[in-house]
Amino acid sequence: MPGTVETPYSWVVAVTALGILAVSFGAPTITVVALKPIAADLGGVRSAPALCYALAWLGSAAGGIAMGQIAERLGVRWTVMCGALMVAAGLLLSSLGKPIDLYLGHGLFMGLLGNSGINAPLHVYVSRWFDRRRGSALGLIASGQALAGMVWAPVFGYAVEWIGWQHTMQLYAVFAAAVIAPAAFLVFRELPRAATAGPKWREPRAGELVLGLRPRTVFILLCAAGFFCCVPMAMPQSHLVAFCSDAGIPITRGAAMLSALLACAFIGRQVWGFVADKIGGLRTILAGSVCQATAMTGFLLTQDEAGLYVVAVAFGLGFSGMIPAYAVAIRELFPAREASWRIPTLLLCSGSGMAAGGWLAGAIYDAVGFYAAAFAAGIAFGLANTLVIAMLVLRQSRVHSSLLAQA
Repeated sequence: MPGTVETPYSWVVAVTALGILAVSFGAPTITVVALKPIAADLGGVRSAPALCYALAWLGSAAGGIAMGQIAERLGVRWTVMCGALMVAAGLLLSSLGKPIDLYLGHGLFMGLLGNSGINAPLHVYVSRWFDRRRGSALGLIASGQALAGMVWAPVFGYAVEWIGWQHTMQLYAVFAAAVIAPAAFLVFRELPRAATAGPKWREPRAGELVLGLRPRTVFILLCAAGFFCCVPMAMPQSHLVAFCSDAGIPITRGAAMLSALLACAFIGRQVWGFVADKIGGLRTILAGSVCQATAMTGFLLTQDEAGLYVVAVAFGLGFSGMIPAYAVAIRELFPAREASWRIPTLLLCSGSGMAAGGWLAGAIYDAVGFYAAAFAAGIAFGLANTLVIAMLVLRQSRVHSSLLAQA
């Protein structure tokens, strides 16, 4: 279509990015599924494997800013290929089984050097292949982590019971490197020229007020909201299998429940991406925040397997729209040339929230012996997110009303 950067190849790029993220985020999913066996091998403390999962998220988020800049200079193809090799190295190191091996394998190799070169650069890269359906495209690739859990959680559940968590990590390391690197090399090429020289009227200008506030103020609020929303988002995703096991549900069925949760998150992200294209990023975040907080309360009300399936489905549908909507909001509110550092910085904050939530749930469990207190703390963080985003949406509505009145 004239006047747009989107082509059929844009969707080839987006689908390839989705597949790569689904494989790369499968690596820390092994630790989620095998949380209790790993904890048993480490003396029974659940906060230790929970910390591994947290470090994987924190490393991925912290390295994303630098990797975004490197991808700008060298190309996203090379950061993704190197990231795949580092994810594989992290799995192999973690499989040695000592605490220091697990921490370095997850935090340094899977996170800081691995998924950081894949996740944030791909969000920026894919966003530049789209202008008309950017929300749908970002919703699709942000489903990578959900697709990873949906596909791999049941597989890992059987593999851990059959060959153990260490051999599962070793086999998956070979698979990840063999799949991701060739896909990135073959598909990811230079951006379309119009992606960096599109219609000027579509982009905010550098330095101008955003929602009537200084750009730095709005960005800080978005980053804080990203942290707040991801603390509760991480808790069921990283502890659901263990939570089910405590309720007498076998690991394989708990892994299937986690898969169902993430399958609904995958479906939900496609719907929320379409919604973001229609109502904008900020309003989509607000709607998702309310849905997530509502669904989170369900984990406090039931430990019945059928009831937990219902809650897991509701939670997956509820939280799934927020992260891609943040990227959409940044592209709506700030100039395109700032995306290479603003999107990775936002992902740093949201990834830090994922890390904090995963670790906090384990630490609270170790302190009190049950998960209800952790989930209650997650609800409090979710409500803080709702308040921050509601304030920004209100300011956005006022700014738009003012502009309409002047027209």
